[in-house]
Amino acid sequence: MKKIGVLTSGGDSPGMNAAVMAVAKAASLYGIPLVGIKRGYNGLLRKSPSLFDDMEELHLDTVLDIADRPGTYLRTARCTEFLDPAWREVAANTLRAMGIDGLVVIGGDGSFHGAEYLCELGIHCIGIPGTIDNDLAYTEMTLGFDTAVNVCVDAIRSIRATSRSHDRPHVVEVMGRHCGDIALTAAVSTGAEIVLCPEEHWAVEEVADRLNRQMAKGNYRATIVIAEGCWDSMEPFDLYTYLNTHGKRCYEGEPMSAGRLASVMKRMCNMVEVRSTVIGYTQRGAEPTARDSAFAFEAGHLAVRLLRDGISNQVIGMREGKVFYMAIDEALREEKYFNHELYNLVNAL
Repeated sequence: MKKIGVLTSGGDSPGMNAAVMAVAKAASLYGIPLVGIKRGYNGLLRKSPSLFDDMEELHLDTVLDIADRPGTYLRTARCTEFLDPAWREVAANTLRAMGIDGLVVIGGDGSFHGAEYLCELGIHCIGIPGTIDNDLAYTEMTLGFDTAVNVCVDAIRSIRATSRSHDRPHVVEVMGRHCGDIALTAAVSTGAEIVLCPEEHWAVEEVADRLNRQMAKGNYRATIVIAEGCWDSMEPFDLYTYLNTHGKRCYEGEPMSAGRLASVMKRMCNMVEVRSTVIGYTQRGAEPTARDSAFAFEAGHLAVRLLRDGISNQVIGMREGKVFYMAIDEALREEKYFNHELYNLVNAL
């Protein structure tokens, strides 16, 4: 292995910088030069006017202090051109021209598909899972998930303190477009009374019934934690008609949201007020927790060692607390597990 490259792709996640630093340390240990590729696969397509805007030689003195930084030092971006085989050939030729024999790809399932494509063109690739959603089925955790959950837990605990003070329910939206792991873990960790995830069908009327049952028990400060993608599994509900006939202006075609769900709950449950908060990008931009940083350290070293040993087309993950690796295609075929029993328990208690 004469030279290796590393890139971060897709949505940024806490721990990406720690993984890049670990890759740099391992490359230095094995005496392999390292090149950082900027803005994901876009850097391989040479979109910038200067090579130095697309790539950068990484040395320990460059990346030694980035491990605890939020975001990604190498930047990231999505690359729709990579769906085109002709552009993938351009990327492979760029790597060959730079003398890069192996590539470490830090990202989610789309990024792993890109690595698979490059492997088909003869480029050795290893993937490290970097996505806060924890939506990769083959691994118990992904870089950034633990940090994102802890950001949500801190926010929900603060919100619940005010909810207690005012006897006021609150709807809290967290990230998770297709995967409810952040919402479910945050709900369990904070004692939230209701949780809504994309993996479970639910109805607005059922949520109101749960909230009414909480109030009947004397709990006027319940927290409803929702994943941003939960609207896809919501049973049909005429939001426009309901709000407009209950004193709240709503325009036809407006989608359901955390704020509008709070408005509906206020009216269905006869509350003085129900508030809402969308936690948003703060989940992405936090410093990585010890758990994410430790995983990044092990994964970065393993990725370089695999490339050094001529092993390719693999992704790294975590199972039963241990770092392991498996073939990319097998990993992407695995079906994501969702803890329906835990979900039902949160909503039943």
